[in-house]
Amino acid sequence: MTPARACKLGVASIVLALSISAAASAQTAQASPPEPSGFASQADVQAQLREMLGAMKPDQGFAWRPLVRDGANVAAIEIWKKPGRPAVHPSEAEYAIVLEGAGVLLSGGVLIDPAARNAGLVEGSRIEGGATRPLAPGDVILVPAGVPHWFGVTGERLVLLGIKLPGGK
Repeated sequence: MTPARACKLGVASIVLALSISAAASAQTAQASPPEPSGFASQADVQAQLREMLGAMKPDQGFAWRPLVRDGANVAAIEIWKKPGRPAVHPSEAEYAIVLEGAGVLLSGGVLIDPAARNAGLVEGSRIEGGATRPLAPGDVILVPAGVPHWFGVTGERLVLLGIKLPGGK
């Protein structure tokens, strides 16, 4: 084989390989679901809320599902039908907006009987001290990292749009 013919075969092989690779990439891109966007319309929020409520078991007290995501940053819908355990997020602040329902927020004070569930969550049996505030649709909550807090439910349910934020150093 002449060097010129070998070069032509080499170039043809590279072109063929690139074509196959491009076709495979296009198929993979089409098969992969799109990444969640940073936007959810009111209709999206209501649809997800209906789906979550429909999927909850009668005795289930809490449900959580991401609504929008950007890598590790997540805004999630939280449905509380029963109060949870008092908690502290040592390195994350918790920001929430009440979407619907009614409840109370107890924050501050001292977490009693703390037990680490994972690196981002410490739960306790109760909170001593702190301030109690009623919660209603439209209320905005910001619990700093390391602050004990507890959500109570005073109606059928309390629905929050919750976001964890890295705590300040």
